[in-house]
Amino acid sequence: MLKNSQTNLDNKSILNRITYPADIRELDIESLIQLSNEVRKELIESVSQTGGHLGAGLGVVELTIALHYVFNTPYDRLIWDVGHQSYPHKILTGRHKQMKTLRKEGGLSGFTKRSESEYDPFGAAHAGTSISSALGMAVAADLNHEDRRVVAVIGDGAMTAGMAYEAMNNAGSMDLPLVVVLNDNDMSIAPPVGAMSAYLSKLISSSSYRSLRAVAGQVAKRFPKSLAKTAKKAEEYARGIVTGGTLFEELGFYYIGPIDGHNIKHLIPVLKNIKDKPHDGPVLVHVVTHKGHGYLPAEESSDKFHGVSKFNVVTGAQPKNKKSMPSYSSVFANTLSKIATNDKKIVAITAAMPSGTGLNLFAKKFPDRFFDVGIAEQHAVTFAAGLAAEGMKPFVAIYSTFLQRAYDQIIHDVSIQQLPVRFAIDRAGLVGADGPTHAGSFDITYLANIPKMIVMAAADGEELKRMCLTAANINNRPSAFRYPRGESTGFKNNRNLTPLTIGKGRLISKGNTIAILSFGARLQECIKAAELLEKRGLSTSVADARFCKPLDKGLIKNLYTKHSLLVSVEEGVIGGFASHVSKYISDNQELGDLSRFLSILFPDKFIEQRSPDAMYRSAGLDAQSIADRVQKFFNIKYQKSSNLKA
Repeated sequence: MLKNSQTNLDNKSILNRITYPADIRELDIESLIQLSNEVRKELIESVSQTGGHLGAGLGVVELTIALHYVFNTPYDRLIWDVGHQSYPHKILTGRHKQMKTLRKEGGLSGFTKRSESEYDPFGAAHAGTSISSALGMAVAADLNHEDRRVVAVIGDGAMTAGMAYEAMNNAGSMDLPLVVVLNDNDMSIAPPVGAMSAYLSKLISSSSYRSLRAVAGQVAKRFPKSLAKTAKKAEEYARGIVTGGTLFEELGFYYIGPIDGHNIKHLIPVLKNIKDKPHDGPVLVHVVTHKGHGYLPAEESSDKFHGVSKFNVVTGAQPKNKKSMPSYSSVFANTLSKIATNDKKIVAITAAMPSGTGLNLFAKKFPDRFFDVGIAEQHAVTFAAGLAAEGMKPFVAIYSTFLQRAYDQIIHDVSIQQLPVRFAIDRAGLVGADGPTHAGSFDITYLANIPKMIVMAAADGEELKRMCLTAANINNRPSAFRYPRGESTGFKNNRNLTPLTIGKGRLISKGNTIAILSFGARLQECIKAAELLEKRGLSTSVADARFCKPLDKGLIKNLYTKHSLLVSVEEGVIGGFASHVSKYISDNQELGDLSRFLSILFPDKFIEQRSPDAMYRSAGLDAQSIADRVQKFFNIKYQKSSNLKA
């Protein structure tokens, strides 16, 4: 149920009178409180129909209103880290009527997006980028002599990203009016908040306090060193009791807080002081909020309401998908848990995604061998390298799109040293409503280019189980296996799990004219495409490569020499599996030239949000598109050469 959302509200909606933030600035404080209730209600109703990230947005409703009330957006820049919490911001910045299109094809993005609104000065869907981008904008404003404020809002979870501290370290040395709002909703790093804390935060954010502090500092310099040191320590101790801001102060930020993030009457005076006072460096405002605030089901189960499917507003119930098969993530986690039962050297690592990767299942069985390092992919990889160097068997489970952030560590810390770190790459391929920021498009290319890296792709759930076991048995170099989001397929009833032979694929069906060589989870679509081609009179073989590196050269040679056309299919961009196949063919002149080779992969563009099936159709990787592309290519080649088999 909604908690206190419509109590004592006027009959007339304030939200319906708000088009842009300028309208908010015409309201009094009591009206802002009513507006927050209406925004929260609208957010719940919208996301209940579209799905999306709910809990984080509910937690920042009052903060969003206060920021837009105090700062002159869009001239003043407001940047939301990740974008999970940006839905109230969207409602208040000209997109209220479009909220029912959230995450749908042609609709609003689930994250901030520059092309969507001038109120989104920086697009983001990966954590930890807000402070860096905000600092860049603050420097640009300074160089352009523009009197604009730049505000970055970052959650405590995103503050585990090393990039955030790199940015703060840089910003702390600059005399720029940068404001960082730390939205603390989970870490419990704050002492109790309330009226006294709000009063003190307002006091220390004021110019009079800062002036007094500066004067006190000058006076203290004239004291004997012992007394000056005592005075400084006294101030630091007093402020430490109130704020706990020592870390941020050491990084060069003036710390204010903690402030109750759900109390507009507390937020606005502090933000006004920050905006209006003379600036002599960056400021960090520590705001304490609660995920799911104001909606009881989300408050009681913040993990389940972080990202939701459609749900019942009254009860909060989310319909359970009727899955006949387990997800790929759970197949991986359960298989790893089974293997780890008999191998105590196996450890599992993830970067703030224990549930998303399924490793919460592993953690229940082996809590001492499970490590969630936070949003710190770079650290996760080098941490795994250290474990491997000491004889452990680390499995690093990270989404494809997030593993991109640790590419240098994969090369420098793992691969050059030939350390047997195993990369379990979840969400490989296109992922639907999260759009291009979360698509696993690049991992085949960026991993298979690394010397001696073993790169596998699972065609189904059974293959994923075998690849997990295969990786566990590779002890002399790094390896990776990729698998998609969603429900798995292709299980067999055999109980004996056996590893794969490194670098060996498999022939699925045999024809004599066309050969389709699939790498990864498009295998079933390739099989369907072969059936379509058979009906058109083109006898078609289908094979599963299993490995991009090392290639099954014998399989490729057999397919290329015994068929009129070899077609590779992969869920990746140029430079991946097809590039390795074509390199092998071109290097072996006895196989002929590349005129009989066709590669089908992702087009050279970012594929926008829509259903996964629609995304694959757009990419030309569904069965019909594959068959049509193959037939068109074959017909052109057949007309040009009588040597091709009919």
